[in-house]
Amino acid sequence: MYIPPHFAETRPEPLQHVIREHPLGTLVTQGPGGLDADHLPFEFDPDEGPCGLLSAHVARANPLWQRCPTGTPVMVVFHGPQAYISPNWYPSKHESHRLVPTWNYEVVHAHGVLSVHDDERFVRRIVARLTRQQEAAEPRPWKMGDSSPEFINGLLQHIVGIEIALTSLVGKFKLSQNREPRDIAGAADTLQARGQGELAERMRPAL
Repeated sequence: MYIPPHFAETRPEPLQHVIREHPLGTLVTQGPGGLDADHLPFEFDPDEGPCGLLSAHVARANPLWQRCPTGTPVMVVFHGPQAYISPNWYPSKHESHRLVPTWNYEVVHAHGVLSVHDDERFVRRIVARLTRQQEAAEPRPWKMGDSSPEFINGLLQHIVGIEIALTSLVGKFKLSQNREPRDIAGAADTLQARGQGELAERMRPAL
């Protein structure tokens, strides 16, 4: 990934924030048939290993877990907030007329080594943890015990667990850092007014 120095993000906390808040990752793998990508929600443990641990599950019918055995190097791409930026939002544009449209975004490339877990106890734990995480804001969170054990056991037989021991996190946060403060503020204010509050707030620390 091409990263100009002013868009490089190397601090662990902001990188981990993107993974936690946007857990649907794109798992990129290289197999005999070439590149492939799977879109999976991940659980992230930042305290496991040097850069953290990702856990997920795939359908047993998905050839990923057989095509990429334990020990396969992989990459997961996590996208944070993103939006189109019009030059009309920059006050300086109306003076110089030398600005063009762009796109602001946050992205993290998580590199690591895949492990496959074809184990019912492992996938049960993963499903339970992911469910608790995503249901936490619900008034009455759904839990696995809401369904009959026979039904849940049958579903668990059709999935396989995976883990990715991370070796590096590479971040690119393109947030108008190369613009002057009034232009950043103008773009952030417009995004905020248009319902893009998360990206607007991420841009404001650059002011």
